[in-house]
Amino acid sequence: MLYDGEFFYRGARLFCEDADLTSLAESHGTPAYVYSKRALLARFEAYTNGLAGVPHHICYSAKANSNIAVLGALARSGAGFDIVSGGELFRVLAAGADPRSVVFSGVGKTEAEIRFALAQSIHSFNCESEAEIQTISRVAVAAGRAASIALRVNPDVDALTHPYISTGLSEHKFGVHIAEAPEIYRRAAALPGIVVEGVSCHIGSQILDIDPLLEAADRALSLVSELRANGLSIRYLDLGGGLGVPYSITVFLDRLRRKVEGAGLALLLEPGRSIAAEAGILLTRVLAVKRNGPKTFVILDAAMNDLLRPALYRARHDLIPVVQDGAPQPVTADIVGPVCESGDVFARDLELTTVKPGDLFAFLTAGAYGFVLASNYNSRPRPCELLVDGAHVHVARDRETYDDMIRGEHPLLIHTERT
Repeated sequence: MLYDGEFFYRGARLFCEDADLTSLAESHGTPAYVYSKRALLARFEAYTNGLAGVPHHICYSAKANSNIAVLGALARSGAGFDIVSGGELFRVLAAGADPRSVVFSGVGKTEAEIRFALAQSIHSFNCESEAEIQTISRVAVAAGRAASIALRVNPDVDALTHPYISTGLSEHKFGVHIAEAPEIYRRAAALPGIVVEGVSCHIGSQILDIDPLLEAADRALSLVSELRANGLSIRYLDLGGGLGVPYSITVFLDRLRRKVEGAGLALLLEPGRSIAAEAGILLTRVLAVKRNGPKTFVILDAAMNDLLRPALYRARHDLIPVVQDGAPQPVTADIVGPVCESGDVFARDLELTTVKPGDLFAFLTAGAYGFVLASNYNSRPRPCELLVDGAHVHVARDRETYDDMIRGEHPLLIHTERT
C-alpha cells in the first residue's frame, strides 16, 4: 500500500510528491533513499492533533531516521526528540532542535554523554537502573546542575512483536521491574542533583496489537498514583513509542487519551517508525536476472548493507516497479543483493509482473531503520539520501565515495631497520 498519496503513479511512472522517481534515479543514481517531507509531517501532525487538549510532548525517536534534514523538518513543526546517545543529541542540535525538548533514553549512558546533555539543559533523562541515577547525580553535582529524571519501568508486558524489538518483559535488559520501582524512586529522590519528575515505560517496536501498549499504560499510571501517595511530585508520564505500521495513530490515541485525561500529567510519546517508515522508500536498479536450476534470482544494486531489516528481522518490504510495464511477463524469483552473504535476501519466491536488467524498483516503508542501519560491509559506499518537498529534491546526504570509506584510516608504515 502506498502512503496517503505521497508515493503514487502518474501514468505509468512512480512519483514522490511532484518528483518523478525515474528522473531522480537518473540524476542521483541508485541505490538511493527517498523521503517525502509531506508524509513525514502528516504522520507527526496525526500525533499532535490526536492529543489536542491533553498536555503532551511528541518526542520523535531519532534512531529511526537521524538525517539532519529529516530532524530539522520535524523540529520546525514543533517536534521534540528522544535520543539514545550523545551522537544523536549532537545531530538534533545541529538540526536546530530546542534542547529543552530532548529526552535522553538508552540502556547505557557514559559520563561524557551525561555531561554533554546537562550542559545543553535537556528536558530529562529516562534512567534504566539505580546505578545510572547515582552516576547522573554525581555528574550533575560536579557540573553544578540538576537533572530531571524518570525511571524506566519494565511492566512485564509482552509486546507480541519480533523478539529483537521487544523490550517489556522481565527477561529483557531494559528498565527495572515495576515492583522494585517505588523503593528506587524513594532513594533517588534523596540524591543531590536529581529531580524526580517522571515515570517512563516502553515495551517494544512494530506493535500492531495495541492492547499490550494500553496494559502497560495502566500499570504505569498505577505506579504514578503510588509514587504520588508517597509524596513524590510526578508531573509527566513517558510511554515511549512502538506503534507499528500501518496501525491507525488516531485509533491508538483515542483509546490512550481516555486513560490519561484528568490525571494531571503531561504525556510524552516517542514515535519513530510510525512517523518515518511510510515516508521513505529505497530506490534500486536491477543488475541482472539469473537462473540457477529451478530458481530465478533478481539481483539488485541495493544489498543488505543498504537495507538490513530483511536479513536482521526477516522484515518484509513491498517491492514495486518505478515504471509499470505495459506488457507483463510474470516471473517468480528471489530478490537478492550483490553482497557475498547467503543472507543477502530481500524476499523469496516473490511474484513480479515483469523484470529485466536496468529496471527500477522501490522498496516501500523504508524511511525508518533503513539508512541508520546501513554499513560499508563488502566495502560498499552507503547510498545517498534525498528529501522531496513538492517538486524540489534536497540532497540530504551525498552518496559516499571510496575516499569517504577510508577517511580516518591510516596505512601501516614499513620502517627499514638499520644494520
